[in-house]
Amino acid sequence: MSTYTQLRGTKILNVDTSLASNCSNLQPGQVVLNTSDRSLNVVQCTTLPVWTVGSVLNVCRNSLAGAGTNTASLAFGGTGSAFTLRCTESYNGTSWTAVGIMASGRQRLAGAGASNTAVLGFGGYTPTVVACTESYNGSAWTAGGAMATARQSLAGAGTNTAALAFGGNNPFISCTESYNGSTWTAGGAMSCARWRLAGAGASNTAALAFGGAFPRVSCTESYNGTSWTAGGALGVARYNMGSAGTNTAALGFGGYCGFPNRVACAESYNGSAWTAVGAMATARWRLAGDGASNTAALAFGGMTTYGLSVTCTESYASGKILTKKI
Repeated sequence: MSTYTQLRGTKILNVDTSLASNCSNLQPGQVVLNTSDRSLNVVQCTTLPVWTVGSVLNVCRNSLAGAGTNTASLAFGGTGSAFTLRCTESYNGTSWTAVGIMASGRQRLAGAGASNTAVLGFGGYTPTVVACTESYNGSAWTAGGAMATARQSLAGAGTNTAALAFGGNNPFISCTESYNGSTWTAGGAMSCARWRLAGAGASNTAALAFGGAFPRVSCTESYNGTSWTAGGALGVARYNMGSAGTNTAALGFGGYCGFPNRVACAESYNGSAWTAVGAMATARWRLAGDGASNTAALAFGGMTTYGLSVTCTESYASGKILTKKI
């Protein structure tokens, strides 16, 4: 007697049909077991995650930082109309609004924060490399403890009271510092010293570092609060990309692959390997990004060519599985 696998060429997968799980692996007509109610379902169609163009930033800029989620985001610092910018903008899922300015205008800084009302900005270039930290409470920025190592083009992860700073240029460094809401403490060094890298992670004990320069690198490292461990390499080696998510569900997008290759491609990380996903509408580098996972992210600002900053915003949303019980 023939099995379903022999007849259809696919296995019956366990899938929560209310989520976007395994969306890219399913085919119309395939039978799946719904894990939420243990019913058999036939897949009618699937849609892959896509980028959607949203409202533009009020201030055109690149080399900025971002923190929050795709519906509660904060954009701050950068360079554009001035060499260093202090302006801050808050995103509510629909539009950007100008809010309190930073005390120290800077570019090439890093950010951390779970929402647009509890954010940390640190490091950067003024035009000197700085170690200063500022915390945002939804209306104003307040000075916090300075990092031990001043640096620019670094990466950040975590929250405003449990942040991680790693990598950067002073010159290329591998050192890591952890923030507890008031002071920075040295942590384990990365194996790969680099700057212009990207970071993701929900706390200072669960973070991800990927990409960077020089030269362009594809290496990924995961941090557990004490030390870094090598993970799967990016499919496209690049630097100055945007990022979102956690150490086990990250998204990297955009970036620079060498003249004149500003890319729009995005990759999703599942804790061990990167997979290519939908590309952004606008190829760019020196952009900022944020988001709580690799299926809900925001990309904003950046540079499309030398000297040309952009205001465009794009939101990344997970795909859908449409099924029918049988």
